[in-house]
Amino acid sequence: MKRKSGLLERLADRRGLERIWNILPEARLVGGSVRDLLVGMPVHDLDLATPEPPEDVQRRLEQAGIRVFPTGLSHGTVTAVLDGTPYEITTLRRDEQTDGRHAVVVWTRDWAEDAARRDFTINAMSLDREDRLHDYFGGQQDLCDHRVRFVGNAALRVEEDALRALRFFRFHARYGEGVPDLEACTAISQRLELIAGLSAERIASEIQRILVGPRLAETITDMIRVGLLDVILPRPDPVFLGRLLGCDGPVDPLLRLFALCHESSDELGQRLKLSKGDQTKLRMWAAAAPVLRLDQAEDDLRRLRVLYSLDGLLARSWLEQAERLGAPDPQWNGFRSRLASLPQPEFPLSGKDAIAQGLRPGPQMGEWLRAGRDWWIANGCLPDREACLAYLGART
Repeated sequence: MKRKSGLLERLADRRGLERIWNILPEARLVGGSVRDLLVGMPVHDLDLATPEPPEDVQRRLEQAGIRVFPTGLSHGTVTAVLDGTPYEITTLRRDEQTDGRHAVVVWTRDWAEDAARRDFTINAMSLDREDRLHDYFGGQQDLCDHRVRFVGNAALRVEEDALRALRFFRFHARYGEGVPDLEACTAISQRLELIAGLSAERIASEIQRILVGPRLAETITDMIRVGLLDVILPRPDPVFLGRLLGCDGPVDPLLRLFALCHESSDELGQRLKLSKGDQTKLRMWAAAAPVLRLDQAEDDLRRLRVLYSLDGLLARSWLEQAERLGAPDPQWNGFRSRLASLPQPEFPLSGKDAIAQGLRPGPQMGEWLRAGRDWWIANGCLPDREACLAYLGART
């Protein structure tokens, strides 16, 4: 008989979990929650698996007065919400057919069979309500050894879902050490053509997770070594990314992505189907202007604050620092503090002021306001409303 693991005692609050177990006593915690309990990391999502079909799971929970959402019935998943906390509950299953992106699944009551379809051994463990750990593929030992391995045949796991090629490097960065698993790297390098079948959105989501993860420089090097990075990104430049990382800049996935592909930012945004907002940021960072200098006067900084967003300027300052130094620098930190501490300048005139001067809405009003704003900016964004009105009155 299995001994209790003591893992459940590490959960700060398991009242919701106990309530689910009273309804679904055969359910177990699975995946990332078990893995992170073992390594002592914070657990944010409590996902469960159960032998009962999803329709039965939903019916039992609803009969107990629990809100349930059928978030993925085709894959056996419902989400129960207790006291505002979601619990994803998935029926045990096996993959009957896969095409590298989607799987046809059938339900099973065999826990080992369900574990066998998972990606990595460290994600294939489960924990029952008696606090007993079930580990079919040596995931606990792999965690202790800081080793990330695919469950079973690595080549088959990649063929089932090519996104696992990227996930492997994300998990190795967080839970592994040293040289990545050879079988995994071989399987990935020999199946790079499968990446073309993935959606741009899935690739973008995974690469941005990698970019905010630990040991990023090593991870990028490992991905280049197997040929993966060149398949998913246009003309990556790990050297410039390394210079940005050397500055101890913000953990910003888009900024790091730009640094990695700064010479092909337009192509990058289109290939990964980034949002319009993100593509606008990439274009700003790639443009020749604005030019940032450490000795810029307060008037110049106020002009920058009017013409560009503060977030965009701060990001650009990190890129400038990466290009010029590639290392931490108190002067650049001081420049960013000056820039951020300035009150946001606001042009003091509006359409109401134009109407008060006898102008009607239309091109003439727009020209009047633009002339005033241009003069206001040229004077360091300092003139107040009366000064702007006096300037415009003198022009007419």
